[in-house]
Amino acid sequence: MNRTLLLLALLFTSSLSALAQTAAPPAPAAPKVALPPQQADVAAEKFGPDGKVNPNFIQSHDRFVKLAQEGKAQLVFLGDSITAGWGGQKAIWDKAFGAYTPVNFGIGGDRTQHVLWRITNGELDGIKPKAVVLMIGTNNVGSNTPEEIAKGVTVIVETIREKQPQAKILLLAVFPRGDKPEGKLGAANEKLIAVNAIIAKLDDGKNVHFLDIGPKFPLVNGALTKEVMPDFLHLSPAGYQIWADAISPKLAELMQ
Repeated sequence: MNRTLLLLALLFTSSLSALAQTAAPPAPAAPKVALPPQQADVAAEKFGPDGKVNPNFIQSHDRFVKLAQEGKAQLVFLGDSITAGWGGQKAIWDKAFGAYTPVNFGIGGDRTQHVLWRITNGELDGIKPKAVVLMIGTNNVGSNTPEEIAKGVTVIVETIREKQPQAKILLLAVFPRGDKPEGKLGAANEKLIAVNAIIAKLDDGKNVHFLDIGPKFPLVNGALTKEVMPDFLHLSPAGYQIWADAISPKLAELMQ
């Protein structure tokens, strides 16, 4: 009889536990916070949907500041995820740029305003690089006009010049994107073509050197290929090799 009562008690307790788990309401999702739009030419941190500063952005920035404070870098790459992708191409990176003591300050998802915030908050302090390679703007296409994006790039170039007057700037045209035939690559790419036309005028032949390596990426029937850009935005190893080969002659000149 005692054993029967014990089994019944266990079954009753188990049922109550299961019922409690079933009835428990799901954890509420973090509310999205409406943030004011950021201007492409005004320094700003990167925020998440919760209205808080993106922790990965800050962690990467802090790491870059520490690298800068070591004072060793002679060549700085600045940009978004396309630049950050060099981190997965060590062999190509080392062969093309290793002799220059390079650092890669690329962060995925960055827009012009985020790069501007980073370089005004320590990433160009403590070093005296001979050259800075800058390519930024593709993540702005959804929220800014070509003129606004170009203005953001312009302010970045001006800030680099102010903080590192001895450094030569290799300003790269924003890479093409999209899988449609050339000339019809979609609204985003058409916008970047307009951006590149504006920022090309920043080339002064002395301190700022504009270079458009977009034509180096192969086309098939007028379209970008997955062999070079698997998602028609980010580069494959073959794409990074094209990038390295395309800028190496100019870099050799600027790093003297």
